[in-house]
Amino acid sequence: MEQTPRLPLPETECGRFRFAWGRKTYIMGILNLTPDSFSDGGVFNRKEAAVRRARQMADEGADIIDVGAESTRPGAVPVTPAEEADRLFPVLGELVEEIGVPISVDTSKAVIAEAALAAGAHLINDVTGLKGDPAMAKTIARAGVPVVVMHNRARPVYADLLGEIIADLRESIAIARAAGIPAAKIIVDPGIGFGKTAEHNLVVMQRLRELSCLQKPVLLGPSRKSFIGKVLDLPVEQRVEGTAAAVALGIAGGADIVRVHDVAAMVRVARMADAIVRR
Repeated sequence: MEQTPRLPLPETECGRFRFAWGRKTYIMGILNLTPDSFSDGGVFNRKEAAVRRARQMADEGADIIDVGAESTRPGAVPVTPAEEADRLFPVLGELVEEIGVPISVDTSKAVIAEAALAAGAHLINDVTGLKGDPAMAKTIARAGVPVVVMHNRARPVYADLLGEIIADLRESIAIARAAGIPAAKIIVDPGIGFGKTAEHNLVVMQRLRELSCLQKPVLLGPSRKSFIGKVLDLPVEQRVEGTAAAVALGIAGGADIVRVHDVAAMVRVARMADAIVRR
């Protein structure tokens, strides 16, 4: 696919924060409040441990903390809104008050998003790309916050991988715009590890620059994913170097935000990559 040069993007307002795209790569630290997430399930699902970890990530240089209370790993059992709320809200209020960076909530349920935004969350990260809950886009539009729309499919079957990812993301962007979400508050994510084989993920990484045709900031989430494990034949806890390679090449391919577990290490990787790429 022929690449379309991306025009300079307007800043994105996020509560009292602003994202100035193109100046640096933003680091989104992952905080899982779940017992069954693929990488660190059960580690931070107690309030004290979760707040401590969020504070640590902010101190290490995270620009955003992304909080999830339902595992989105392949094969994960869905949880009810009540269970997701029970995990999320005891922690969220404290994060909003104590952590001096934007707090993102990773949810596909409008009722959770609405309550999270009322509690002070700054943006919503929807792994269904606004296609899971028909009320989600309007909920986000009413709150006036940014949204990450991620590409996702039930089955990893494609005739034209990047073409179909881009077409699907265009649909998500159209849903957002129709609901009244401003164009400058939409961030796209190609969905590494979601509805894609290991080979698909490698191709997406290789051709990431093609997402420039969407004229949106790009979030990339390769951290500790199974395609890294398959290439290196390593378990989750030994994938930091593979993640570093994916992050660096992702930044070279146009990523504006990288969503990671190992914040301190990836802050250094991003700073070095930025020094080369964003001169």
